[in-house]
Amino acid sequence: MRELRLFSFCAMAGAVLLFSPVAPAQESADEEEWIELFNGRDLVGWTVKIRGYEAGDNYANTFRVQDGAITVAYDGYEEFGERFGHMFYKEPFSHYRLRLEYRFIGEPAPGTPDWAIRNSGVMFHAQAPGTMPPAQDFPISLEFQFLGGLDDGEPRPTGNMCSPGTHVEYQGKFDDTHCIDSSAPTFRGDQWVSAEVLVLGDERIVHYINGEAVIEYANTTYGGGVVSGHREEMKPEGESLSTGYIALQSEGHPIQFRRIELLNLEGCMEPQASSYKSYFVASDPASCR
Repeated sequence: MRELRLFSFCAMAGAVLLFSPVAPAQESADEEEWIELFNGRDLVGWTVKIRGYEAGDNYANTFRVQDGAITVAYDGYEEFGERFGHMFYKEPFSHYRLRLEYRFIGEPAPGTPDWAIRNSGVMFHAQAPGTMPPAQDFPISLEFQFLGGLDDGEPRPTGNMCSPGTHVEYQGKFDDTHCIDSSAPTFRGDQWVSAEVLVLGDERIVHYINGEAVIEYANTTYGGGVVSGHREEMKPEGESLSTGYIALQSEGHPIQFRRIELLNLEGCMEPQASSYKSYFVASDPASCR
């Protein structure tokens, strides 16, 4: 009997040793690995492109870090002068979740267009900054538009979709409207607002404000206007737009961005690989290890 008990214990111990590595592997596959796009200290990994200047020229220190946030400021401007600006993250993405917090602060730069007051956003599926000539105003891209409430008391939802040089399918139909309003509420004052976008290539895009889905659209393509000064070859009309760069916008009103993180949904989809993640939706065989 004692020998039988000893055998049973050894068998059980062997089973534990044999199968215990599986649980951590399964947990690792489910654990989300968010990428910190902004480190809270400097603008390493980002490239500024302001209208009228070459990529990399951060005119008047427009984009800077203050109080742990990326701050868009105009204290070095005598006049805004349609110097629309964007700051691009260093690498493109196709399938991902991007989340951040933003808030409008202060007063607009002198000469800011009325439509640009408390107006900014995040561009995605954008062309690379180096492909934009100095005279180009906006990158060919899609925009997760952020708006703040005005003194007129009228509703002004945030989290809208805008499309400089692009088109989308909205509510099941092709829609060439430049900006489509979301169902989000109006946010007044200088409060922080949480924003997230789910991007699945050219197939499906969903905007979220404070955790609530506010607009969804699909089938993103190149096309249309509301962009000027660009190279024509950068806007192949009607072709699918499924990947590109992420850029923070400067349109004349000071704004801050913080807690900028991305969860890449493209990666190794082979369960036996150590780099496999259960939440990947697009395959990248080269990332398998």
